[in-house]
Amino acid sequence: MAILAKLFTAMRGAATETGEAVVDHQALRILDQEMRDADKELAEAKSQLTDVMAQKRGVEREVEKLRGQISEHEDHAMKALDKGDEALAGDVAERIAQFEEELDLQQQALAQYDSGVNQLKRSIKATERNIAAMRRQIGMVKATERVQKASAAANARFSGSNTAMSSATESLERIKKRQQHRADRMEAASQLGADSEGADLDRRLRDAGIVSAGKSGSDVLDRIRARRGG
Repeated sequence: MAILAKLFTAMRGAATETGEAVVDHQALRILDQEMRDADKELAEAKSQLTDVMAQKRGVEREVEKLRGQISEHEDHAMKALDKGDEALAGDVAERIAQFEEELDLQQQALAQYDSGVNQLKRSIKATERNIAAMRRQIGMVKATERVQKASAAANARFSGSNTAMSSATESLERIKKRQQHRADRMEAASQLGADSEGADLDRRLRDAGIVSAGKSGSDVLDRIRARRGG
């Protein structure tokens, strides 16, 4: 049983590690989705705020209406009193009391709407600031991720032990050798041209009798005979 428990624990650990690896690999994609979810929730909150503000406006109109009715019926009561009609004035006063009771309820509701609207506005503004700050951080994280991936790719491609780097180095050396060989040929051709021009000039000087044509084999033989006879 102990072995089975350990195996089960090991399997759970492996599953957790696999899940974490998947999350790490898809971190930016998950983060983007979470930001889309946050945007959606923010849009829904704004929609709810619009509904609440509309309801508040309805209560405000009701409050205005009741105040107008109260003011109107107060005038009616005063006119009834001016005419000495106490009973009519009393009935009007009863209606005014009903209006005022309803007005109190509507004013309490309006106060609740005011508090709720203000709270929603503060929450929405805070959420917008948080989302904006998060987007800035995500932008920096994505830029860092791209730079690190590019750097890793460059290091992998051009590391000293990498075949691609070795091939590139060999190609570079071949180009350098070819360029050096071409330079050597150009120098040799230049030197050959200079030598040819010098040889042609010597020949022309000898033909003109300005310089000696040099020694020949017959000259050397005549010199040896002269030494022998002496």
